[in-house]
Amino acid sequence: MPYVSGFDRDQLMCCSWDAFVDKESIARIIDAFVNHLDIGKYGVKPVAAEGRPSYDPKSLYKIYIYGSRKGIRSSRKLAESCKVNLEVKWMIGGVEPDFRTIADFRKNNIDSLKEIFYEFNRRISGAVEWGFSSVDGTKIQADNAKDNNFTKNKLDDRIKWLNGHTDEYLRILNEMDKQEETDVISGELTRESLEAKLKEAQERLARYEGYQKLMEETGVSQLSITDADAKLMKNKNGFTVAYNPQTAVDSETHLIRDFQMTNQVTDHGLLESTMQGIKSSEPEKIIEVVADKGYEAVEDMVECLENGIIPHVITDDGKDGYDIEIPYEEAETDTASTEPEELKKALHAGKIPEVYAEVIQDMKVETVRRKVVDEKRENSSVYGSPEEMQEKAKEGYFVRDSERNLVYCPAGEILRQKSIKKNGNIRYANKNACKHCPNRNKCYKGKGEWKEIDFTKDQLVKPCKGWLEAEGKKPEETKTGEKWHYEKRKVVKFFLKPDKEKMSRRMCLSEHPFGTIKRAMGATYFLLRGIRKVAGEFALFCLGYNLERAKNLLGFQKMMELMEQA
Repeated sequence: MPYVSGFDRDQLMCCSWDAFVDKESIARIIDAFVNHLDIGKYGVKPVAAEGRPSYDPKSLYKIYIYGSRKGIRSSRKLAESCKVNLEVKWMIGGVEPDFRTIADFRKNNIDSLKEIFYEFNRRISGAVEWGFSSVDGTKIQADNAKDNNFTKNKLDDRIKWLNGHTDEYLRILNEMDKQEETDVISGELTRESLEAKLKEAQERLARYEGYQKLMEETGVSQLSITDADAKLMKNKNGFTVAYNPQTAVDSETHLIRDFQMTNQVTDHGLLESTMQGIKSSEPEKIIEVVADKGYEAVEDMVECLENGIIPHVITDDGKDGYDIEIPYEEAETDTASTEPEELKKALHAGKIPEVYAEVIQDMKVETVRRKVVDEKRENSSVYGSPEEMQEKAKEGYFVRDSERNLVYCPAGEILRQKSIKKNGNIRYANKNACKHCPNRNKCYKGKGEWKEIDFTKDQLVKPCKGWLEAEGKKPEETKTGEKWHYEKRKVVKFFLKPDKEKMSRRMCLSEHPFGTIKRAMGATYFLLRGIRKVAGEFALFCLGYNLERAKNLLGFQKMMELMEQA
């Protein structure tokens, strides 16, 4: 059977390097784009090998952008591509920087990558018509193992476990001391092995107690050892130490217009900050944004309206919009203006700006009664020490230590802050302690559950009704650490009604870029550490995505024309 014949390896060829690269290869677009960059304004720091000139920074930028599009990310694989990939060799002129040069240049110039992403969007903006934006976030794994991430509850459990093991080792060693000439227990544990285990446990205990003290002093909820900015987050596969990048995707072109890198566990309150860059590039326009229910934060939506951004946040079933209340401020306003300052004045004066006529309804000024804190006690706790709090808790109460932000439960366990609710209440829980608590039925009923207790900011003691009833006691009066009163205030109330048609398009806009970035480009984890460097790495992902998308949208020839514009 005949086969398709190949070339003769010994045959001499006379051709140019340009002949090896497809006429409409994305490498040509990258080459044209980077060649026409004014890299001097990015403050580029070159990397020079000892005893020789440095590599052209533009060559290194070409390597990074091409690698991000093709899923080649590590410095070693990029260095290998410089030797074996014909398109890469064509772009950089056949030079072969080593992996250390590639890694150091990226690390030293990471901030410039986001500016280059913005420059690419600026060049294509004249050829496309932008629509509204869709904002969403995703979890991308950080360079930090879960074992090297600590929450306060996790530290409590490990310290308790190590204290138990330390006490047991000391007990066995004391037994050995009492038995003359005995250095072995049960034929297994020797004095040397026990002392080694005890030393290791004491070292780990001291380290964990140091972590706990640091978290209480700084007030952080999590501590990551390898990448200090990363946090433990929940995704569809469980929990992972990650970052939560936010992207704003255009409705007409499906291009990523802007992004921000965050380590916030949820998306609440990130809508206005994600759209800030787009708004600053078009200050005279009123822009619109859609988002899912994870962005439902009234304060954030109000900030959007004050800055000329119309938020369309998906509502719960059965709701058409959001009832919003803001402080009243009397002022002379121009309701026809689109300036953020005038928009803010109009909203707080109880007047609907003309540009918001379709989304704001039933605006009115009312006088309401609101709770106001008068003063805070010098010692916010009504008990003098943690020991006194624990003794009070054992009587059948949940006692809150507001300074350390924890709660002692009647079983002697510590409950840590889980979340802050929309009404400002702080929720405390300790899942592991409740699961193994012998008195759990005194607090709550149910299998596989755990107790969650909510405190207001001024509340210090709450009775555990089941515990008190079991012991035949009546609850005492709840104690607080603050004094307060009610006073009358003027507020502006209005109904914000999102556009359902725009909201219905959110899914297809937001999910596609993340799917492409993660699956096609292999960006399921970050190589670098620190939120600033991770933001630069994510800029490469966004630029690689926009390159392919813009090429398909505008065509090769049009892209080449745009990339060659200085």
